[in-house]
Amino acid sequence: MNGPLHVGILLPTREQAINGTYAAAPLLDFARQAEALGFDSLWAGDSLTARPRLDPLVVLAAAAAATERITVGTAALTPALRHPLIGANMVASLSHVAAGRLVLGLGSGFPMPETEEEFASVGASFHGRVGRLDEITALWRTAWRAGQEGEPADFQGRYWQADHLDRLPSPATVGGPPLWLAGSDTPKVLARAATRYDGWLPFLPDPDAYGRARRRIAELAEEAGRPAAAVTPALYATITVNRDERAAEAELEHYISHYYGRSLDQMRTIQAYAWGSAEKCAEWLGGYVRAGARHLVLRIGSLDPEPQLKEIAEVLLPAVRALGPTTTVGSTQS
Repeated sequence: MNGPLHVGILLPTREQAINGTYAAAPLLDFARQAEALGFDSLWAGDSLTARPRLDPLVVLAAAAAATERITVGTAALTPALRHPLIGANMVASLSHVAAGRLVLGLGSGFPMPETEEEFASVGASFHGRVGRLDEITALWRTAWRAGQEGEPADFQGRYWQADHLDRLPSPATVGGPPLWLAGSDTPKVLARAATRYDGWLPFLPDPDAYGRARRRIAELAEEAGRPAAAVTPALYATITVNRDERAAEAELEHYISHYYGRSLDQMRTIQAYAWGSAEKCAEWLGGYVRAGARHLVLRIGSLDPEPQLKEIAEVLLPAVRALGPTTTVGSTQS
């Protein structure tokens, strides 16, 4: 069965931090413009000290209140940076503000020295962070179902224990929002995505590797007794749009060096990047769509992303969406 193709855009919260121009109004303008231009979703990243920015849950609450139909989501939230009960309450609250239009992409923490320092700054353990993420999501789901008849109101895990979870607010949707795993294509990540999560949000630089991993998730989901389509195959990709390809590459290089403190050549070995005309970027994204991607989360690789937004919407969006209905998620083609 064919799945619909959705395309979202990342809010420039990190870009604001790099430019030193923190302000809510431009982000809300960006959100309203993205909705008017026809994007399906709006996303915000998360970090405290490693790659600072405004808090994504606060920003998305404002963006959800300023829009009507567009989905809002985190790409990606690091749950370990917040106490699990505070996180559960914040997410449930945001789901009401968003009237059910919420998806959470979740990460265990990008393996960089800055991230390890960030964990230490809030008293979180970087060691065992993968297991802690899975346990936090299990606690969240227990809390979000605790008010329903027959559901437990306590949680006893390896890292966290909690009672009276039924006292917390229930989210807008039964059981809470969809939880997507932001990860790579290692066997352990694929197994976790297939059995524990509602979506898979990688930034793999190779469409063929993406296709193989997507098919493996579908197989593992079925083996676990879930439908093959239970896990939404998504993609986090960065594009810089400019018909002058050299200028586009230079802008992206400038962006990456300020975002990560690393070069484009270093980052493109682990993350998905494209630059050049909107048509070229659409053709590149088409490789992932043909490999089974069903929700594209686009980050504009520029410290001034808004000027590219309209061209991406008017040229890239229709070109990529035209590919959507032709690919079957259960297909073996890559």
